[in-house]
Amino acid sequence: MVQTAPETREANSSKTTEKQDLDYVFYELTRSMCPECRRIIDGQIIIRDNKVYMRKRCPEHGWFEGLIYADAEAYTNSVKFNKPGTMPLDFSTEVVDGCPYDCGLCPEHKQHACIGIIEVNSACNFDCPLCFADAQSGFNLTLEEVDQILDRFIETEGEPEVVQFSGGEPSVHPQIVEMIRLAKDKGFPHVMLNTNGRRIARDDEFLAALADLDIIIYMQFDGFKEQTHQTLRAEENLLAEKKLALDRLHSIGKSVMLVPAIDRNLNLDEVGEIVKFALKHPAVHGINFQPVFHSGRHTTDHDPLQRVTNPDILQ
Repeated sequence: MVQTAPETREANSSKTTEKQDLDYVFYELTRSMCPECRRIIDGQIIIRDNKVYMRKRCPEHGWFEGLIYADAEAYTNSVKFNKPGTMPLDFSTEVVDGCPYDCGLCPEHKQHACIGIIEVNSACNFDCPLCFADAQSGFNLTLEEVDQILDRFIETEGEPEVVQFSGGEPSVHPQIVEMIRLAKDKGFPHVMLNTNGRRIARDDEFLAALADLDIIIYMQFDGFKEQTHQTLRAEENLLAEKKLALDRLHSIGKSVMLVPAIDRNLNLDEVGEIVKFALKHPAVHGINFQPVFHSGRHTTDHDPLQRVTNPDILQ
């Protein structure tokens, strides 16, 4: 968030006979943290010029403000879709310090896990400048550990619907095929592989192994411009590899969900072309646009007041 000054009223300011309205509407109060010291602080959700912002103040580092949603009407209307949370069958941790200090599925959670995401490794065959996970070699879950995680997910959910294998880059895990097969054997209806597609494009044996699995591919696809790929992924000639991966997935009958990371200054103007491409390609059955997230490696040179939000993509 950018640092900003509040509407101060200095004691020695000139007095006026007319009361002044603020330039925003206060909507609600939430909890946040200081982006400098990570202290837990209050966050004011405000509406200005039909956009939703968060304003917050740290006693040490001052005021900060950032854009939350670019369409205030849609944001406030979304409340009508709220429903009472559905609780899990069991909890994995206890309440010690309370939210947000505890971690895990504790009794203070207000909703069960709709999608289980298992990060099977931290290694990756890309070195993306925007990686919020700052992926690098570090750990690999064993097949036995994944087995235990899946069993625990079933215990807390009863009949979980979706599990996604992620990373890092999960396709480079030496046992990823066995992990996918294990999830299917345990009865998960929908198993997803979150991947950049490189191994699918280059590894015939891996492609053949995927052909025998009932799996959905959740594949990174950021657009068509060379500048987009170089800036977001630090890769050249990446489009040809992405298209090859999609064609190879179609050849083995796999369903693909495209996952574009959208940056206002890079590929926001490519959203329409991505949709047209997806509609034409026989392997693609959906798109999950993801506004670029400024964390991990991708924390510099961004204006929190100009970040991309879902309404920007829909427009």
